[in-house]
Amino acid sequence: MNLAFAHPLFLLALPLALVPLVWLSQRTHDYASLDFMDPDWLSTAVDWGLRALLSLSLLGLVLGLAGLHVRGTSIERVGTGAHIVLLIDRSSSMDQTFAGRQPTGDEMSKSTAARVLLEDFIQKRAHDRFGVAAFSTAPFLVLPITDHKEAVLAAIRAIDRPGLAFTDVGRGLALSLATHEADPAAAARAIVLVSDGAAVIDRKVQELLRQGFSKRRINLYWLYLRTEGSRGIYEEPRQGEEDTPQALPERHLHKFFLTLGAPYRAFEADNPQSVADAIAEIDKLEREPIRYVERVPQTDLAHWAYAIAAVCLAILLLAKLCEVGIARTWKGANV
Repeated sequence: MNLAFAHPLFLLALPLALVPLVWLSQRTHDYASLDFMDPDWLSTAVDWGLRALLSLSLLGLVLGLAGLHVRGTSIERVGTGAHIVLLIDRSSSMDQTFAGRQPTGDEMSKSTAARVLLEDFIQKRAHDRFGVAAFSTAPFLVLPITDHKEAVLAAIRAIDRPGLAFTDVGRGLALSLATHEADPAAAARAIVLVSDGAAVIDRKVQELLRQGFSKRRINLYWLYLRTEGSRGIYEEPRQGEEDTPQALPERHLHKFFLTLGAPYRAFEADNPQSVADAIAEIDKLEREPIRYVERVPQTDLAHWAYAIAAVCLAILLLAKLCEVGIARTWKGANV
């Protein structure tokens, strides 16, 4: 047990706990001689018992004042899970419903639907560590990879705030890779991209992404929140239609992801239920063995020391009251 003291100077008073063992605190009476009296072992035991109680109460008070506690520590455990960066699209289109309009009544925007389901996903993943990044006109890191679930949930709850106009998914992915690079722990890794659209990624950024994914194995999932009437990831161009990133950005972003050399899965979701199904599938896929550190907080023992001192003092008080009663009875017998 890793014991420590918050106020160790109080330990200088510890020798006081020995005083009752060497100093006779009970009232004494003079007798001419005790040579012809048999030893009273019961009285001796009671005497030393009361001394021990007083000594223990002083010890408890000193340890309580010194702030006795067990130091916090960390324990390495093995579970299943991954280190996951959630990359959230914060463009203004995410504030619309899957039907492509502003939500009314009981309708949910795409960002709200994603928020609710991602919260549930995070809470079910007991051993995972999460990071949160977002992007619109520019990418920004919301939270580095951490095991503080409340902080992660707070970051996710902010994703349904009003967004901006544009979608810079390329630099958002680059930021997600950098977030993983900043985390030195050995673990399975994944990036979950939640977006309702795509944009043309500059060739320089494309090359940077290929290099980043080649450095370490990072699973990539794209949760595509498809707006009603918009083109799908897998749709071929119509006859006479240009098959370019500018004309069909979602299709070409999907094709680009296939060239990264990383494990990649795409999910099209056009309603809250299909979003839930996609997240459930990701939950099943990310179940690899993972080593994680469980933090054991500091345990305060001062209240136990005070409690022991209080019990001992209560017994001593009761013994003192009994002593007074006996004395009175003795005086009454002599009258």
